[in-house]
Amino acid sequence: GKSTLVSLLPRLYDTTSGIVEVLGRDVRSWQLEELRHVIGLVPQAAALVSGTIRSNLTWRDADASDDALWAALDTAQAGEFVRKLPEGLDAPVEAGGKNFSGGQRQRLTIARALVGKTRILILDDSASALDMRTDAALRQAVRARSQSSSTPLTTVIVSQRISSVRDADLICVMRRGRAVGLGTHDELLETCDVYREICRSQGLDAPDAGRDAGRDAR
Repeated sequence: GKSTLVSLLPRLYDTTSGIVEVLGRDVRSWQLEELRHVIGLVPQAAALVSGTIRSNLTWRDADASDDALWAALDTAQAGEFVRKLPEGLDAPVEAGGKNFSGGQRQRLTIARALVGKTRILILDDSASALDMRTDAALRQAVRARSQSSSTPLTTVIVSQRISSVRDADLICVMRRGRAVGLGTHDELLETCDVYREICRSQGLDAPDAGRDAGRDAR
C-alpha cells in the first residue's frame, strides 16, 4: 500500500473518497502538468533511456543549466562518478541505463527528479540499491538543499529501512494497506508494536512492549 499511497500525490491514481491535498490545494484542482512539475517522483525501478546523462536529466526542464544539473547530481550523490566519465554530462546512456550499476541508475533518476522547480520529492524505495553510507549522505544532502533553498523542498520517503526514515518529521507505518502508526521515531517506539518489531528485526534497540503496555493502553 505504500507505493499506492504516494502515487495519489501526482494523481497516478485518484481517491474514491476523501481528499488529497498538495501544497494546500486539492490535487484535482491542479492542472495535471503543473502538478507533476512540482512533484518529483522516483520509483524503485530506475528508468533511464538511451541518450546521454544530460538528456536524461533534462526531462523536467529542457533549459536547465549545467550548474543546475551538477547541483542535482551532487545532491543525489552522483556527481563524483559522473565527473570521472570522460564525456561528463554528455556521457552516453544505453537503453535502460545498462552501462551503469543499479546504484548509479538510482542516483541518476534521483538527480533528474531534483532538476527544475521541485517542491515535493518522492523517493519510493528508490535508494534500495545504495549502501547505508551513501543512503545517509543522500538524505543529508537533500535536507541541506531544502534548508538552503528559497523554495522549500518536502521529501516523502518510502522505505523498509528504519535508518532511512528515523529522522523524518513524521513517519507513517503501513501494514496490509492500512496505517497502523503515525508519529516521530521516538513516538512510534512508545506507541506502535509493528514499528518496534521492525526496529528489532533490523538490529535496532527498541523498548519492550511489556514495559510500555500501560502507556500504550492510554
